[in-house]
Parts: sequence; structure tokens; C-alpha cells
Amino acid sequence: MAFRFFVRMEIPRVNKAFVKESDQDDDEDMPGVPRLPPGTRNYMTKRGFETLKAELDQLVRDERPRLVETVRWAASNGDRSENGDYIYGKKRLREIDRRIRFLIKRLESATVVTPAEQENTEQVFFGATVTVCDADGSSPEQTYQIVGVDEANASEGRISWIAPLARALLKAREGDLIRFASPAGMREIEVVEIRYE
Repeated sequence: MAFRFFVRMEIPRVNKAFVKESDQDDDEDMPGVPRLPPGTRNYMTKRGFETLKAELDQLVRDERPRLVETVRWAASNGDRSENGDYIYGKKRLREIDRRIRFLIKRLESATVVTPAEQENTEQVFFGATVTVCDADGSSPEQTYQIVGVDEANASEGRISWIAPLARALLKAREGDLIRFASPAGMREIEVVEIRYE
């Protein structure tokens, strides 16, 4: 069962002096942030949604106002062309504003899924925590949770639902053998356990 939440936050008006046209073009092209496949929903766990919401709140209510004050103070010091505080502050303000726009878009388009409320727990779906092992037994068992693109962190065992491994695991059942293309080549794994937490 999927739930959809909409976030409405007051965003301070951004002075045109602090925004370049190129900053307004496409916020989806943020470095290091994966794009969602066209026409797909932005699935997210409640934990991922809350994390993005907390980051947005921190930027809007804390970091941006402090930086605006710093830029205002630096601008009052006179010559802006060689004023490091002013130049850096403007650059950082553009980065923050871009991140705020990005977070608002992602949160507004989010479809929040609560894994513990999954009805069909026999198969792998979004939010599942899946334990797998190599079919040939060459490596120890590994556990992954299938999460949204903005909350994925492979070192913590959270993989994006658009990752090749996650897509190969979707709809699998315990005991199934799955073949998928990994960066090291074709790999065959067995689904050992599926749980929803």
C-alpha cells in the first residue's frame, strides 16, 4: 500500500542578484544525484522522506538565513569584486537555493511506501530487506534493503530500486535463483530471506 504526502513550506524569495539563469535551468542535474527514469514514480520509504524533509527544513530555517546575513554584512564592507566573504557567500547561496528547489521537487513527487504494511510478503517489492548469497557459495550472505534513489547507500546495505540488482530481485521469492549483470559481469544469486520491517 503506497501513501502520498505533499510538503508545503514557505520558501524565502530569492533576490535575482543571487540567481544565475543557468541555476534555474534543470535542478534534476545535480552532481552525484541519480535521475529518476522518465514516467516513473519517486518511491521513498518514510525514513527517506523524513530525512529529505529534515534537510530541507535545516536549509530553509537555519543555514540560508545565516548565509544571507553574512552576505549582507560582506556587501556592506564596500568593494565586492575582491571581497572573499561576499563572493563565496553568493556562490554558496546559489548552491543552497538549488538544493532547496531540488528537495522540494523530490518531496512533492514522492510516493511514500511503508514496508511494514506490505501485504504480499512472499515476494520482493519496494522496501523489502532481502538476504542473498552467491549460487555457487563463493561469498558470504549479503543483506540489502530496496529503497528510493535519494536514500540509497550501498555501504549501509540500502540499494536503489532502479539499481540492476534491485530490478533483478523484484518479484522474486525465497529460494529463487536470480541472474543479473553486475559491474563484474553476469552473476547468479539465491534469495535466502525476504522480510519487511
